Amino acid sequence: MSELLLLDADGSTRRVDLAAAPAFTRPAEALRSRVAYAAAHVVPLAWADNVPGSPAEIDWDATLAFRHHLWSWGLGVADAMDTAQRNMGLDAAAVRELIARSAAEARSVDGALVVGVNTDHVEETQISLDEVVAAYRSQLEFTEDAGAGVVLMASRHLARAASGADDYLRVYGEVLESASAPVVLHWLGEAFDPILAGYFGSSDVAAATRTVVELMERHRDKVRGIKMSLLDADAEIAVRAALPEGVRMFTGDDFHYVSLIKSDGTEHSDALLGAFAAVGPHASAAIQALDAGDEAAYERILGPTEKLSRHIFAAPTWFYKTGVAFLAWLNGHQPAFQMVGGLHAGRSLPHLSRIVELANASGALEHPELAAERWHAHLALTGVIERSGVPA
Repeated sequence: MSELLLLDADGSTRRVDLAAAPAFTRPAEALRSRVAYAAAHVVPLAWADNVPGSPAEIDWDATLAFRHHLWSWGLGVADAMDTAQRNMGLDAAAVRELIARSAAEARSVDGALVVGVNTDHVEETQISLDEVVAAYRSQLEFTEDAGAGVVLMASRHLARAASGADDYLRVYGEVLESASAPVVLHWLGEAFDPILAGYFGSSDVAAATRTVVELMERHRDKVRGIKMSLLDADAEIAVRAALPEGVRMFTGDDFHYVSLIKSDGTEHSDALLGAFAAVGPHASAAIQALDAGDEAAYERILGPTEKLSRHIFAAPTWFYKTGVAFLAWLNGHQPAFQMVGGLHAGRSLPHLSRIVELANASGALEHPELAAERWHAHLALTGVIERSGVPA
């Protein structure tokens, strides 16, 4: 039995047995009981200037292969979202190229794809509400022309310019009326981006919820659903209960997704999760279990991954992207542990060790021997162990 060497926060090391990968199988037909998107990250060229402030240089082969990996498990892909390091290294030119390339790849395999539409190509930090509308419309037009579905992301520009709920209703209303097909709204909480505190016009979640529901009621023919990323299960359940008929709730809660996706007897959430990029095979197998009516198997498969996800998304939450890319590297989906903007330095070595431990315990190491080899090489590179595997 192979072993993993783990590093604790005090610098001490310990060994655990390396677990076998679960024997999951890809679905023979489309997943039925839930709509599930995995928010995928981008892989930079390993030799590129991946430091803060440098333009993104993407390894397109690895980046697009990861999307095909997710599609092969029956999952949809949510692209050009915050998982892809938008606002933290992925510049506007790279975002546009990512959208165009992913849309073409999705068409080639009939894969489900939605992509983020924002205002972040505008370099000025302070712009007017009219300029916010124009910026949204510019990205919306490009995305629809590329043939991708739309997630209307939370805008830092709007958060700065809006003086209350009416401004959000006005801006979103004008943008939605420009959409040629229903879109998914995105409510991103301040845990992910402090600039978005008080989004939708209030720091009181109940008051902001009333604004969101009013927005969807006014434009129900243009709203497919809403992705909630507040890490607050009660808030999501409250919004879910108030949704207009036909509007879906897509959970973005990487802390509580197991219970939110499972039906409470009357309602459930669909999924649009960064966590599902980290545990794609588990997500697929769990939804396959729901398709078969086996809720016990669903919880048995997906339940252990939530502890891993909580750690990946631990505060400061915006560095969760480091954990997603790190696990992708361990699982052989990228050649190096590198991220645009230098984000591979966003988490400590003991934090990464805990990811290894929890991924091993939950079966999220898709190729355990490869993961162990890469992790131990990383420990050797950082001076924790000698090349022989003996602690330094």
